Amino acid sequence: MVFPNSPIKKMSEDIGVTRFREYLQVNTEQPKPDYVACRDFLFKYADELGIERRSIETAPGTFFVIMTIPGSRPELPSIMLYSHTDVVPTFREFWTHDPYSAFKDEQGNIFARGAQDMKCVGVQYMEALRNWFAKGVKQWTRTIHIVWGPDEEIGHINGMKGFAVTEEFKKLNIDFALDEGIACDDDVYKVFYAERIPWWVKVTLPGNPGHGSKFIEQTAVEKLHKLIASVDEFRNEQKALLAGNPELTVGDVTTSNVTIINGGVQVNVVPEKFEAYIDIRVTPLQDLDVVRARVDQWAKDAGEGVTYEFMQFSNCKLISPSTREDPFWAAIDDGLKKEGCKYKKEIFIGATDSRFVRAQGIRAIGFSPIINTPSLLHDHNEFLNEKTFLRGVQIYETLINNLANVN
Repeated sequence: MVFPNSPIKKMSEDIGVTRFREYLQVNTEQPKPDYVACRDFLFKYADELGIERRSIETAPGTFFVIMTIPGSRPELPSIMLYSHTDVVPTFREFWTHDPYSAFKDEQGNIFARGAQDMKCVGVQYMEALRNWFAKGVKQWTRTIHIVWGPDEEIGHINGMKGFAVTEEFKKLNIDFALDEGIACDDDVYKVFYAERIPWWVKVTLPGNPGHGSKFIEQTAVEKLHKLIASVDEFRNEQKALLAGNPELTVGDVTTSNVTIINGGVQVNVVPEKFEAYIDIRVTPLQDLDVVRARVDQWAKDAGEGVTYEFMQFSNCKLISPSTREDPFWAAIDDGLKKEGCKYKKEIFIGATDSRFVRAQGIRAIGFSPIINTPSLLHDHNEFLNEKTFLRGVQIYETLINNLANVN
């Protein structure tokens, strides 16, 4: 598909919308994100607002950008406004507009990869701060760090996974962090205080090989059938649990899906081995030891010689406080109520960089101020309406002010 040129028209457009569209035009698509161009854009943005900034190179050409507004009480721990800078791949033949043109239609819908996930949030932080600066407010009680991180979409060690355990990160002295949420198609915002724990499992199923014309016992495929049946049994149990309780969300149950199966050499040869990969997302509301024992049983029931290993595993339940006894949660609750926002607190169904932040003992809440919008993260024709974007800026004005003034 050939896309028409769609330069950004700045006449009568809010400056925040213009900056948003300019940021969307910086191509940070995995697997070859242009982090140099991204850093340069963010440096220019920080300079425009008069915010001190620096970068940390975690690998050649891969950067964290850290902007800092010192607080009036620098001895207090800081707050972090976090967003990741990379975006997932696009399949341009399925897009109506070039995914890096930031095309805006007559209804104000802005089409671009990253429009929802999550370049909107980073710019909304900045525009909320711009608005406070225009009112003459340029300092808060706590130091504010606006942190822009790479490689979230691939969970790489060069991103927050590795950075969170460095001395550079510890020096930021963070007590609370805001991170991404998700778009909602109704008028209720979602606020995430935890997320499910990803367990990625590789199962190896050996069996007797032979000619495809024979009845061979204890084949790898027989064991594979038993494994899939066990996974499906657990999956259906969790699915029924969700369906049977309208108060539950997907984040409150555990999902399990066989996602990859490898094996076989040619049509007339019974293979000596299959490998199966299972994506399990464990809710922190369940006993992790019980779920682990269930995985053990899957391998045992599949048959002799079946083994498994974790490609990704954690036995830590990372849950941030979400009651008014916690001053930061109270600041969020007060802010959303002041803005007239209906909201529901949930456990995030996927994985974000918040898991690495929470692992360092830091409170982290996920929130993207997007309602009445189809969730199109990682999908074709991802978009965000400019009115929704600007409403999010207003909400962040209140939230940032509340959070940065927690005593």
